[in-house]
Amino acid sequence: MGIAAAIGVPSPFPFYYWLWSYPQTWVELCGKGRDPCKVMAYVAPFLKLIQFLSLFSVSTFSWPPPLYFCPLIAFGQFLNFRVYQLLGESGTYYGVRFGKNIPWVTKFSFGYIKDPQYVGSILSVSACVSYVPFQYILLWMLGYVAMIYVESKEDPSTRSKPLS
Repeated sequence: MGIAAAIGVPSPFPFYYWLWSYPQTWVELCGKGRDPCKVMAYVAPFLKLIQFLSLFSVSTFSWPPPLYFCPLIAFGQFLNFRVYQLLGESGTYYGVRFGKNIPWVTKFSFGYIKDPQYVGSILSVSACVSYVPFQYILLWMLGYVAMIYVESKEDPSTRSKPLS
């Protein structure tokens, strides 16, 4: 099970890297008349499911959870929900790479957090450290850190063009 988890946990990150680096290929793959953000909104939960199933395969649960579990999960999911609420589906699913105009919303109450969606995800994953062996938690966190780095370099000239 450890090998399956080691493959499953980082499995979405190469896809996200490819999507960020080569958005035109995703637009072409989605086809004419289909919103690439909408298609990604269908694919992303499937990739997240693979990650969760991989983690569950190496997890051991106990009750009650540690005291840090609920606050980390709650704050992490609050950040994720708030980003989705402010940016919508297009902003959350790389709309800027698909030629959509997604201005960063100044209403975000934690504006000093550079990548709140990834910070929220890292907090949520770190809450599970008492249930999941640390190496898998670290692997997942490193995937998020890698995506923060990849997404910090956005070149507008590499954005996709709509299919005609």
